Amino acid sequence: MNTSKSKEFIDYSWKQILDPLCEYIAIPAKSPAFDPNWESRGAIERAVQLIYDWCKDHAAEDWGVNVVRLEGRTPLIWIEIPGKGDSKVLLYGHIDKQPEMTGWDSGLGPWKPVLSGDRLYGRGGADDGYAVFASVAALKALHEQGIPHSPCSILIEACEESGSYDLPFYIDHLAQVVGEPELVICLDSGCGNYEQLWCTTSLRGVVSGILSVEVLDEGVHSGDAGGIVPSSFRLLRKALSRLENEKTGEILLDELKGEIPGDRIAQANLSGKILGQNVYKRFPFAEPCSVEEKPAELILKRTWGPSLEITGASGLPSLEEAGNVLRTQTSAKLSIRTPPQINAESAARAIRRSLEASPESGTRVSFSSEMAASGWNSPRLAPWLEASLREASNTWFDRPAVMMGEGGTIPFMGMLGERYPNAQFVITGVLGPGSNAHGPNEFLHLPTAQKLTGCIAQILELHQERS
Repeated sequence: MNTSKSKEFIDYSWKQILDPLCEYIAIPAKSPAFDPNWESRGAIERAVQLIYDWCKDHAAEDWGVNVVRLEGRTPLIWIEIPGKGDSKVLLYGHIDKQPEMTGWDSGLGPWKPVLSGDRLYGRGGADDGYAVFASVAALKALHEQGIPHSPCSILIEACEESGSYDLPFYIDHLAQVVGEPELVICLDSGCGNYEQLWCTTSLRGVVSGILSVEVLDEGVHSGDAGGIVPSSFRLLRKALSRLENEKTGEILLDELKGEIPGDRIAQANLSGKILGQNVYKRFPFAEPCSVEEKPAELILKRTWGPSLEITGASGLPSLEEAGNVLRTQTSAKLSIRTPPQINAESAARAIRRSLEASPESGTRVSFSSEMAASGWNSPRLAPWLEASLREASNTWFDRPAVMMGEGGTIPFMGMLGERYPNAQFVITGVLGPGSNAHGPNEFLHLPTAQKLTGCIAQILELHQERS
């Protein structure tokens, strides 16, 4: 690869990518978990059509660009790129999005693409609309110089933010063309900074669901009933205290704990030295924050420890409408992150047993699991791949690659890891400090996206050389 020519081509490609990526950001293609009427609303279909049309316009003549559809399931974009040899490579991304979320800065919004300096704001640009554009641009950078690569497939799903529950059906449907990939490249992960290539070595799982506590059939005067009828909020808090120590945030269930491998501890120590206090200072705390724990310890808690967050609630009137009423029920949506090696279905059962245990007389406590996706711990990197990552990062970032776990979940990885145990994985992405995926002011750091595109091209070149 002539690096200078590749950088010129990728820079030019990303200037062409910017407009369609902005069009994509403007589409409210919320994942089915957040839009049950996704099919009739048509936003996912518009996103699929936009990406399909762009890929068709920019594909080489011998590429196969297809939209695969199974009845009742979100569509999938599948691109076949012929190559040299028998070793197959699978590149992955997704186009479904998280919901709007409040708190966007003035002038910004989830479906309003805004370019400010080197940041492109809007929902889905970094998570994960850029991935298909970067994958195509990386392969075309090789084609421009006549550099061979292995046969590649690009898979872009539309159900990732809902737990990828449609994806196993497509993998089965496409089993013959998928084959046995030797290398899987996923562009849906994070980066500790914007200064080097970050490779994800593990992902936490997630169990989400609704915890509901019901105490009455209708609301009653709080002065009349208080002291006899228990508060549904108190009972919900009591149930959560069996799951989490409210003083420390420690998860109490043994079924949600696991041992951290030694190599992951060593990687966290190195990442902690690189990031320092930025491990926690990158978050927008309400007040200045100082943390006593070492950066490596925080990294391990974020990537190998379980955690709980309440992401929504019902049964609570707004402050303006709150009267002196003992309410009928309180419900909370829980998002519980589980360590990479924990089976999510088993964790969900343990969580339900704990939360529903010993309800008070006359009350009803229930936990309904909505999503249970297991985490993933990557296999040990083959020497050729470790060397390729190091070389690519030095070429495009002028700094070495870093290995670190991530606290989020990519259900696709756990599924592929089980299905293709001999595959090697490159899990990376552009979700660095402040990028705020799923939250307000999400942005794509364009220079990182361009450099990552170059890294992928170089990794594909080096993969073919050793095949």
